[in-house]
Amino acid sequence: METAAIRENGCSTGEEILYVAMELSRGKWKLGLTVGGGQKAREVTIEAGHLDRLEKAIEDAKRRFGLGASARVVSCYEAGRDGFWLDRYLRSRGVANVVVDSSSIEVNRRARRAKSDGLDVRSLLVLLIRFTRGDDKVWSVVRVPTVEEEDGRQLHRTIEAMKADRVRHTNRIKALCVTQGVKAPRLTGELAVFRAKLEQVRLWDGSALPQGLGKRLEYEYERLEMVERQLQELTKKRREMIRTVAADGEACERQNRQVRKLIQLRGIGESSSWLYVTEFFGWRDFKNGRQVGSLAGLTPTPYQSGDSRREQGVSKAGNRLVRHMAVEIAWGWLKFQPGSELSLWYWRRFGHGGARQRRIGIVALARKLLVALWRYLDFDVLPAGAMLKA
Repeated sequence: METAAIRENGCSTGEEILYVAMELSRGKWKLGLTVGGGQKAREVTIEAGHLDRLEKAIEDAKRRFGLGASARVVSCYEAGRDGFWLDRYLRSRGVANVVVDSSSIEVNRRARRAKSDGLDVRSLLVLLIRFTRGDDKVWSVVRVPTVEEEDGRQLHRTIEAMKADRVRHTNRIKALCVTQGVKAPRLTGELAVFRAKLEQVRLWDGSALPQGLGKRLEYEYERLEMVERQLQELTKKRREMIRTVAADGEACERQNRQVRKLIQLRGIGESSSWLYVTEFFGWRDFKNGRQVGSLAGLTPTPYQSGDSRREQGVSKAGNRLVRHMAVEIAWGWLKFQPGSELSLWYWRRFGHGGARQRRIGIVALARKLLVALWRYLDFDVLPAGAMLKA
């Protein structure tokens, strides 16, 4: 809706607009400001995060270009490490801002491309003017979540990060033992139990583990214990949130209802349903199934040029967590929903092929299943032949 308003006001009323493009980095922000119409851009460099200097640069540009104090300001910056807080700040100041997917920006492929902050900000300015005047193919605009929607993604992302930490500590303990030609003891029990197991380990010549190595293994196991304890606490918290209705706002209530609705389907558990909703379905308004598959990065990318035709695989341009989970759930769907139409379609289409053909087919099934789950959540259409849990 905000994007449509930017285009309508920019191209139909003839109102003078100040265009602002921002190239953000850790230490400096490069600003490009212009009014379009062949006017040379004004470039300003400010320290990162200095909002008062940002406002002053906009005010100076309005005076420089002869605009009134109430002139509209349209801005853009690329999505990245700075997140969405700047977009919320700009909108609170009346600036019509768009956050741009940097990988969707068109570039010149004719020769080796020069790159600098100045060149980037001037390119963003040109594209911002074209976008404001109705050319929606110049880039892809990122849908900015609310503070509550963004905060709702932190729980499962913390769990995923801790799972990676658990794997890293476990592999390090096993690798350190392998360097001495011994097998790591079972990683169960408290630290005192693990220490006793280490004392019983003997090297090839019958000697005990070196003292320094033993201490390092204890430290690694202690960190592994902490990660396991925190994982249990977070998993328990997530389970409690699923079973109770959140009182933190309408968005959270909607997400919890969707999570509980997905869990009712066989083959979908707490972890996958929570990730699907908080990362994908809970705060986006899809118009059709193509948008669902595209956002997950599961759409095909054909290559056709003259007589040359080939398939390059899926785009992988969407949410990585959702894409990985969709493929995993698709394998589980075949096991727990064997009578559904999607499972029957898979076996008819790919069941007689080899292992590679079945792996290709599971990606197609994952895309179809995502679309079916979207219809189930938004339109209450149960996937054909699917069964609910008792």
